Amino acid sequence: MSLFTRSSQLPPADMASTEEGPAPDGPSERTPDHDAAGRDTTGGDAAGDDPHEPVTDGGWRDRYPAAARAVAWTTTALAALLVLFALLMPQDVARLTPSTFVRIPVEGIFGAAALLALPTRARRAAAVLAGAVLGMLTLLNFLDMGFHEVFGRGFNLVLDWILLDDGESFLQDSIGRAGAIGVVIVVVIFVLALLVLMTLAVVRLSNLMARHSAVATRTTLVLGTAWITCTALGLQLAGAPVASRNTYALVHNRAALVKATMKDEKAFAKEAAVDAFRDTPPDQLLTGLRGKDVIFAFIESYGRSAVEDPSMAPRVDAALADGTKRLRAAGYSARSGWLTSPTYGGGSWLAHSTFASGLWIENQQRYRTITAGDHLTLPGAFRSTGAWRTVGIMPGVTKNWPEGKFYGFDKVYDSRHLGYEGPEFSWSTMPDQYALKAFERLEHGKNHDKPLMSEIILTSSHNPWAPLPKTLGWDEIGDGSEYDAIEKAGKDPVDVWKDSGEVRAEYAKSIQYSLESLTSYMEKYGNKNTVLVFLGDHQPVSKVSGDHASRDVPIAIVAHDPAVLDRISGWGWHDGLKPDPKGPVWKMDAFRDRFLTAYGPKPGATPSPTPR
Repeated sequence: MSLFTRSSQLPPADMASTEEGPAPDGPSERTPDHDAAGRDTTGGDAAGDDPHEPVTDGGWRDRYPAAARAVAWTTTALAALLVLFALLMPQDVARLTPSTFVRIPVEGIFGAAALLALPTRARRAAAVLAGAVLGMLTLLNFLDMGFHEVFGRGFNLVLDWILLDDGESFLQDSIGRAGAIGVVIVVVIFVLALLVLMTLAVVRLSNLMARHSAVATRTTLVLGTAWITCTALGLQLAGAPVASRNTYALVHNRAALVKATMKDEKAFAKEAAVDAFRDTPPDQLLTGLRGKDVIFAFIESYGRSAVEDPSMAPRVDAALADGTKRLRAAGYSARSGWLTSPTYGGGSWLAHSTFASGLWIENQQRYRTITAGDHLTLPGAFRSTGAWRTVGIMPGVTKNWPEGKFYGFDKVYDSRHLGYEGPEFSWSTMPDQYALKAFERLEHGKNHDKPLMSEIILTSSHNPWAPLPKTLGWDEIGDGSEYDAIEKAGKDPVDVWKDSGEVRAEYAKSIQYSLESLTSYMEKYGNKNTVLVFLGDHQPVSKVSGDHASRDVPIAIVAHDPAVLDRISGWGWHDGLKPDPKGPVWKMDAFRDRFLTAYGPKPGATPSPTPR
């Protein structure tokens, strides 16, 4: 028997006279299957009351009437609960509490009224359509939950489909191809099952209301009156109104987001066309850094939570304090502050492009628009002067990357060009220390006729933070095969993610490793002309950073030449690698103009960004 329907079974001719009549309320309509459904719809005995009547060889409902009634009532209850869940389902896991579902959904009241008013055929079609739509809305709500957990925001119907493909790639890197295929199969089955079950649930409830139209009408009126009363009185339960408009609000908000997304494309194109530094002569750009090797390094998922969350800060803060001390001993000074990232939990490329372009790149549409143009980027500014060779070290890039031209790199080294022959560490294609050693071997350690401007993406602190590499002596690093034993001895991400405390601990270790790699690199290979700017791209996922974490990330500038840091003395940044908790926080898109202004002439049209 299907979960929500059962096939019609006409009674034998000799039993027709024993059928029960309509319920006291009477059916609202006569349907083709009414004679079959006219038996006790709760699974009651279809036979007459005469004990001497011959017993026919009926179905299991006739043989087990009590069980049939129980199954029927249970199935109806499950159908009602499924529909209620769909109508009251929140968009994020934090609100998924029992009190969320102790409310009256106005959409259910209107839906019931509409189904009661429709004739038979129209009612059936409307029930199927309503069930399918409700199923799709429920799927979108599940996507919202997932996106809130990972990115700290809901799912964008226009822009975010591409991220589902990225998610599948991430699964392959984290749990292997077989595991990823298994997850995809489970997801597909879940999607199909939800759509089918939701449709069957609405159809079953619709048929039940049609058979008991008087009771259903009175119940709908009572619930409608209760909803209006709760609205008028402003009654709330656990901070949420008892009179719910949850589904309407979600649909309205989705429609508004789609409309805003479509408008944003043109608005951003106009914004991107304006650049205060576009017409600055190249010989006037970055004059304060001439002769310096400038390294911009992004540490994956290095967010404010790593520095301030009590469960992670002790390990990370110790690494920052140790790094500050060691770099000072090597002749370097550092200043640090905060930037607000346009993304959260993932979408590193949005942060990279925001930082480089000086524009707020918060979604894929803006990213496509900016990378298809010729807006001046930080690497592009260095390159335009003719005084630097610009290179990108991109171990996270595993295939052709046309955006490299937009950024303004003379040369891009992706994961295929760094000579790594060792194991992957989940998503990370290679350890940070190896990537830095490859940079030294391929570019920084060579003699050039001009200094380098380099952008290096460090990926060892990328989700899922297991297994993790270990710090090696620089002379021990060869082709990467030396990491085989380390990777095999590492923790399984599936085991780590069973416990949020374990996830946070491994995340903190990964940040510690990245910081140690940078500090050690500067000690070993830096010189008086080396300038290092390193920062996080975004906060880690909410399982690590918490449900109410900011989007702030640390940033630090390290230099041997005191004149370099003197140029930013007015920024209010804190001495050392660890930012002051009360220090100024700027949006990440403000950095490009502040940096170009600090190390070159000020453009007349560019106001100084105001700390928030």
